Amino acid sequence: MSENIKANKIHFMKRSMINISHTGTWICGVPSGQIKKTKNMRMKRISKSALLLLPVAVLAVILQSCGSSQAENEKPKETAAAAPALEAFNLQKGELSSSIQIPGELVAFQRVDLYAKVSSFVKKLYVDVGSEVSTGQLLVTMEAPEVNSQLSGAESRLKSQEAVYLSSKATYDRLLETSKTPGTVSQNDLDIAFAKQKSDLAQLDAAKASYNEVGANRNYLEIRAPFSGVISRRNVSAGAYVGPAGKGSDLPIFTLQEQKKLRLVVSVPEAYIGYLGNKSEVDFTAKSLPNQKFKAKITRLSGVLDERLRAQSIEMDVENKEKKLLPGMVAEVSIPLTSEDAAAFVVPSSAVLNSTQGVYVIKVAGNKADWVPVKTGRRVDNRTEIFGDLALNDVIVKTASEEVRDSSALKNVKVIAEK
Repeated sequence: MSENIKANKIHFMKRSMINISHTGTWICGVPSGQIKKTKNMRMKRISKSALLLLPVAVLAVILQSCGSSQAENEKPKETAAAAPALEAFNLQKGELSSSIQIPGELVAFQRVDLYAKVSSFVKKLYVDVGSEVSTGQLLVTMEAPEVNSQLSGAESRLKSQEAVYLSSKATYDRLLETSKTPGTVSQNDLDIAFAKQKSDLAQLDAAKASYNEVGANRNYLEIRAPFSGVISRRNVSAGAYVGPAGKGSDLPIFTLQEQKKLRLVVSVPEAYIGYLGNKSEVDFTAKSLPNQKFKAKITRLSGVLDERLRAQSIEMDVENKEKKLLPGMVAEVSIPLTSEDAAAFVVPSSAVLNSTQGVYVIKVAGNKADWVPVKTGRRVDNRTEIFGDLALNDVIVKTASEEVRDSSALKNVKVIAEK
């Protein structure tokens, strides 16, 4: 059985070899001759592509070589460049000259509302709104018939009491003269006459006072200007009822304001109070006169802070003889700030570090960074006042940054002269 199988295999192999010799070799069902032709065509295509890509490859190699050579040339330069030095300066004291712009109000140096002292009716008005008046000038007259009657009654009582006093005085004088003769007048009668004279004299003084009082009330029927100025308001007309109480006392008859001299009132915030100086000269402008500058001097400081604004009120006297300025105008005031604190250090604003932990400056101590907490004052032209645990000539980093950590080592520090 095994011999038959071997014979069949030998026979099959012989027939396969005969087929190959007659028909040629077959690979994967394709004649070997066709495969050779396909390979030749592919080789031709690859050679053409290689010829086309050759210049591109050469150019890439050249650029790569140039780039590598340029990088090699730049490496020495980068290694040769040293790290920039950390600039610092010696801490010095200084004085900042600055000013603040604050709105202010111009008010009359003197202002008064004129009311009627006694109940009466307006008889005649001699001035009106805008009238310029001088001290003592008559402004209005009023009439009150009952005041005239009271004056007449007081005058009659005065004359009556004067007659009584003259009679008692004459009686006492006669008794006194008679008493010089012994036994004619008793001492008791003389004392009674003297007491009667004194009582009548007191009654006479009371009658004079009553008469003067009524006369003074009658004088209140005329209102005169207490100072020179301008009438800014008139609230009544002729025939109107005026008086110290009731409907006639609601509004003043006139409002008088001085115009030739004004007050400039400014509220200065609490943060700037320490820089104010009495008698300091200020400049201000008015919105209605933007091209003109006016000057004034600080003459009065209130000395207390307003509870609502937390500011101190200051006043300046303004001469206004030309009457260009009017009471009620809003002014833009430039107030100079001069510090009297000799312990203030002045540093560049860049030296102040505002971090989440607080405000610091970086001091160089023993080649190490020391964050010193400070408080800042005024800032003028990129320069800032600082207050803290610092000493003269301490070395401070000019440009503070959180990259310079506290207690970190500082190797390359360059101290420069601070201008």
